[in-house]
Amino acid sequence: MSNVANMNNADHANIDRAVLAFAGIVNLASVLLVWLVSPYWLLLTAFVGLNLLQASITGFCPVAMIFKKLGLKAGSAFK
Repeated sequence: MSNVANMNNADHANIDRAVLAFAGIVNLASVLLVWLVSPYWLLLTAFVGLNLLQASITGFCPVAMIFKKLGLKAGSAFK
């Protein structure tokens, strides 16, 4: 029950969660753009996937750097 109660706690907002949320939103937006506009938007989906893969290997993520400058706390992945 404590995990459910703490889901809305601001302490859980960190760079790791923000990066994953941003990647998910961009991925869903690109799928919608593929459906509505052009299949070339799949390139954006591929870019997001490749960037997530390289970030998992190297620990470098440009979006994480932006979120850090915006004041989010570091998680365990991007310090």
